[in-house]
Amino acid sequence: MDAKTFDAKSLLDTLFDKSILFKTGVDGLYGRSGVFEEVIERFERLVTRIGAPDKATRIHFPPGMSRATLEGSGYMKSFPQLAGCVHSFMGGEREHAQLLGMMAAGEDWTELQQATNVVLTPAACYPLYPTVAARGPVPDDGVLFELSSYCFRHEPSKDPARMQLFRMREFVRIGTAEQVCAFRESWLERGKAMIESLDLPCEVDLANDPFFGRGGKMMANNQRDEGLKFELLIPVTSIEKPTACLSFNYHRDHFGQTWGLKFADGSLCHSACVGFGLERVALALFRHHGPDVEAWPASVRETLWSN
Repeated sequence: MDAKTFDAKSLLDTLFDKSILFKTGVDGLYGRSGVFEEVIERFERLVTRIGAPDKATRIHFPPGMSRATLEGSGYMKSFPQLAGCVHSFMGGEREHAQLLGMMAAGEDWTELQQATNVVLTPAACYPLYPTVAARGPVPDDGVLFELSSYCFRHEPSKDPARMQLFRMREFVRIGTAEQVCAFRESWLERGKAMIESLDLPCEVDLANDPFFGRGGKMMANNQRDEGLKFELLIPVTSIEKPTACLSFNYHRDHFGQTWGLKFADGSLCHSACVGFGLERVALALFRHHGPDVEAWPASVRETLWSN
């Protein structure tokens, strides 16, 4: 792909033309070809190989989670603009007839739906913390988990790297401040080396989450000032504004306080996570190496297809 047209439209047009992605009529929602899925599968195997020495416990949560858990996590305070709640029709026959009439008339029928107890998972790790807390005290040497899930964030965009439904792979460390910080530092090194092994340009930089509102600006500044979040950036749809494909986060004892994550002596646990945006890495590979995976550099193919 020509670097002179290094933008979202050129990337999307190429992936559509080559039947690698498929339009659905909604920005940020795409069908994926077998080729696209194989690239993600191969990258996940690479992540597994690199993370294997840590012997993390694997857990898979569904793409939906308890609304009460999301409310308890504080997510709506920080990111209400990104959240998605599942609504369903709960009326009787009369309301059903009304709904069908409204649809036929082109009216907004969604007012006849009500919120369920399910919300769409915003990050793979959110269901984990109350699950761990419910098991009782955390061992002195802490715990480590490997997670994967489809995630949702309501930010419709024509940038293919900003999908509304996407997959996230995470490693989450819960323990003392020293334990979780050492974990994050290890992955800062391993993550960068892993992406460089795929012949992708990248840099690690200080970052912040998209906190909502005026108070959010202060929270974002504090997050950057305290070095709580780093991102690995790869040019995908812009050279000037590269895309965050890996994220390295230190939560301090936020989730420890929120969910009562404690050691046997009653002290609060700290946590940290490293997250991999699987679609974003795949998009970066197609952007930099082209739509024909058979023509990718031999070293890249060997790294991804070695087993």
